[in-house]
Amino acid sequence: MNEETKLINLDFVNAYLLKANQGYILIDTGLSMHWSRLEAELTAAGCLPNHLNLVIITHGDIDHAGNCAELQKKYHARIAIHAGDVEMVRTGIPLKRKTKSLRGKLFRLLRKIGRSAMPTLPTFEPDIVLKDGQELSEYGLSAQVLHTPGHTKGSIAIVTNDGRLFCGDTIQNRTKPDITPYIENEQELHRSISELKKIKAHTIYPGHGRSLGPDELACVH
Repeated sequence: MNEETKLINLDFVNAYLLKANQGYILIDTGLSMHWSRLEAELTAAGCLPNHLNLVIITHGDIDHAGNCAELQKKYHARIAIHAGDVEMVRTGIPLKRKTKSLRGKLFRLLRKIGRSAMPTLPTFEPDIVLKDGQELSEYGLSAQVLHTPGHTKGSIAIVTNDGRLFCGDTIQNRTKPDITPYIENEQELHRSISELKKIKAHTIYPGHGRSLGPDELACVH
């Protein structure tokens, strides 16, 4: 793991803490049930409330945006998300998607069976609406936002000038590099993956699973 990038493992989902000048930027936040672990990891890294420059959400799913409301309340953090997923986090209503993988279908069935036990998204109002190509230098990070719809309408990746790529759920790497099993728009998803492959990144950090290299990303289709 790059010394400028701290992986925060929140069970099955990854959050990433990036050094940004004198502070930090957090990418994704885990489920609300992960709050204690997330806060402990932030504290251990020296990321106190006045050191968190920005929280970026790669998309509006509950396992990525679950602690945003708490970060706004306790850390007075500014939450940034693409316009395409703002409605998801305002209402807490999950997006309807199709899945082709057996894992995805099984997980969807389990969610349906155990719906009453599933956590809900603590809704919140984003502070910043991101757009494609937006620079993040004003928040202390030499990086750019890339809109990568397909998994959700507002999915984004973050590309740093030093070659790190944070791709959210567009690419996963649980057992092997693969596309997301949950698809809002298949045509847009494959277009987004093609765009990710054009980036000269030395390390790709997915929302789920281990980091991967450009050769592994090139094999994803």
